[in-house]
Amino acid sequence: MKKLVLFVTVLMLVGNVANAQNILDRLGQKAKETVEKNLENKVENAVNDALNGKEKEQEATEQDGEVKSAAGWVCTECGKEGNTGKFCSDCGAKKPGDATGWKCTECGKEGNTGKFCSDCGGKKPGAETAAKPVSKNQATMAYAKSDFVPGDDIFFDDPVEREKVGEFPLHWDFVGGEECEIVTLNGEQVIKLSGWHTAITPLMKEASYLPEDFTIEFDVWSKDKNGDSGNNWIDLVLLDENGDEVIVTGVNPDFNDADNNYHAGIGCSYHTPTDDIRNTEAKGEALLPLIQPNSWLHVSVSFNKRAYKYYVNGVRMINIPNAKHPVRFNLRAVSAEDNPNFYLKNIRVAKGAVPLYDRLASEGKIVTYAITFETGKADLKPESMVEINRIAKLMKERKDLKFEVQGHCDNTGSDKVNDPLSQKRAEAIVAELVKQGIDKSRLTAVGKGSHSPIADNSTDEGRAKNRRVEFVKK
Repeated sequence: MKKLVLFVTVLMLVGNVANAQNILDRLGQKAKETVEKNLENKVENAVNDALNGKEKEQEATEQDGEVKSAAGWVCTECGKEGNTGKFCSDCGAKKPGDATGWKCTECGKEGNTGKFCSDCGGKKPGAETAAKPVSKNQATMAYAKSDFVPGDDIFFDDPVEREKVGEFPLHWDFVGGEECEIVTLNGEQVIKLSGWHTAITPLMKEASYLPEDFTIEFDVWSKDKNGDSGNNWIDLVLLDENGDEVIVTGVNPDFNDADNNYHAGIGCSYHTPTDDIRNTEAKGEALLPLIQPNSWLHVSVSFNKRAYKYYVNGVRMINIPNAKHPVRFNLRAVSAEDNPNFYLKNIRVAKGAVPLYDRLASEGKIVTYAITFETGKADLKPESMVEINRIAKLMKERKDLKFEVQGHCDNTGSDKVNDPLSQKRAEAIVAELVKQGIDKSRLTAVGKGSHSPIADNSTDEGRAKNRRVEFVKK
């Protein structure tokens, strides 16, 4: 710029003023055109960059196999809509098109999606033995058909909480065997039984404590199995007043998907009232559809005077019409050396259930412990469907019935947590009953928190009785 001014000044000094003015005008027009051209180029480049970025984003999204949507994706297993992560929030199924493929062990080809390698035809590892996991929806459907009715009067309950890890469980006595202690599994405390014929029995005031009608429930961990022994059983051993075994039912919860040798199964031996010894068995094939590796199996038993029934995840496996009455029980591990550990929790014993009509007529309400939830959540456990279906059936038969559905907690935790949680749980029950065809106007959800205890919160049994659902007639 300084050189330009100097040049024009010299021209003017020499008297060629007109020429200097012409040159200056041409230079100004040129500068203006240059600025306008630069501006046009910048605008064009910005537009091109924006379009290219959009195209690349669209290509990247399409390469993922699915255009992203704010509404989420629909699970192909259970139909749940609005999922946003890689797995369904209801049943745990993987998002469609989200698989990364598998690597062939024969030729090393990666990214295979079918059952056979696209290069050499090698079979997918484990494809010949892998079983389809049980989804939450499948488990709920199984319980919807179950005829198991939990007892009303709980007299033994051990959720295995607040105990010292590494110590023997507080509410049990050692019968014999190798080892029993409290351990942590996936962040929660459980009972571990180890070794051959390790058995424990509840600590009770009386030697004979099982009434004519009773129910027993517990959870046992189903795990991937590495060995090939069939001796990994957890037995429910029911005893008479002399300590003799009258009913022994074992479930083998080991799930082996490493070869063709599955070891899951159920076996039962029992005495009739006349002491005849008999055996019955449900083969492993009946249990396999209910098993999901590395998860909890819910075992439940009912005894009604002489009829004995045994269930796994709500499905009846054993049905004995004429068995000798037991008065106490043990839980016993029969573990091979290659896989010696069993994990148990949520052991509950109760007197047999009173029919719903009788409870409603005598008290004007139905108090139930059969509707349960995931810890700290308002998510109904699948086994809750048994009682919910019974309530729905009652309300369909009695069109005049209206209920206030009350959720109750024990005093564990603060009111700030318990009050809204109990409200959400009551609302979850109402929502499920509405799904069963009950008009919502006949139901009211009320969360009571821990403000209306019916038992002593200082004992496990008392806390168990306070954790309840009440259907109060309106």
